[in-house]
Amino acid sequence: MPPPRITSTKMRRLMKNCNVKKEPGVSWIEVKDKIYTFTVGDRSHVRSEEIYAKLDELSKRLSKAKYIPKVEFGLHDVERDEKEKLLYHHSEKLAIAFGLTATLAGAPIRIKKNLRVCVDCHTPFKFIIKIVSREIILRDINKHHHFKDGSCSRGDYW
Repeated sequence: MPPPRITSTKMRRLMKNCNVKKEPGVSWIEVKDKIYTFTVGDRSHVRSEEIYAKLDELSKRLSKAKYIPKVEFGLHDVERDEKEKLLYHHSEKLAIAFGLTATLAGAPIRIKKNLRVCVDCHTPFKFIIKIVSREIILRDINKHHHFKDGSCSRGDYW
């Protein structure tokens, strides 16, 4: 008989009861010799309003490009609309939005992340690079991902 399935809600409760904390996702981007750090939902950046406006623009353009967020992989027990919103505010997406507003058109965007990139950041990056005509180089905890011409150097394996 297979072991009982543990839902994400039960797992989070168990982690809380045992004082286990998940390491938060953090992304870094260097612009003009300065390092900028982002966490999920971060609004502390001085250009936060501009960053979130760029995220909204990208969200609309991704929808037009027929991208559908991968909410089934999210660990949060919230409604689909809320999951989509949370996914759009991941640290690496904030870093990309900032990079798009703070660097010269056509310049590659280089990001580092302390955790493994999730499927709902990896997949839309392939759409974003086509939409904005840029390259994205992302170094996560495991690998380098070079997004160019609508694909990733890692393929769909990461």
